[in-house]
Amino acid sequence: MSNKILYNVTIKILKPLAEEWLHWMKEVHIPDVMASTKFESFKLSEIIEEDEQGRTFAIQYMCRNMDEFMEYQSEFAKKLQKEHAERYKDKYVAFRTLMNILSEG
Repeated sequence: MSNKILYNVTIKILKPLAEEWLHWMKEVHIPDVMASTKFESFKLSEIIEEDEQGRTFAIQYMCRNMDEFMEYQSEFAKKLQKEHAERYKDKYVAFRTLMNILSEG
């Protein structure tokens, strides 16, 4: 049996846009990602830090296995990432991390 996969997206958004971005993520983007049916669950967190320019968030999507994640990448990711990039052009930085879940409690 293959390991579950945790897909983490960390985004720092400019402070003046953070509340509107958060609303859009909760109401539009994350529901669109979950509608792909490739993820079992998600968590949206804010990273605790002092930063005058931006706020940083992490969205963690739990995937059943690598095959499901690869299907998400090939069928859905490009379009969803493009929507985000066009909406918040030059107002954020993002990086993505893919992890194997070795143990859960």
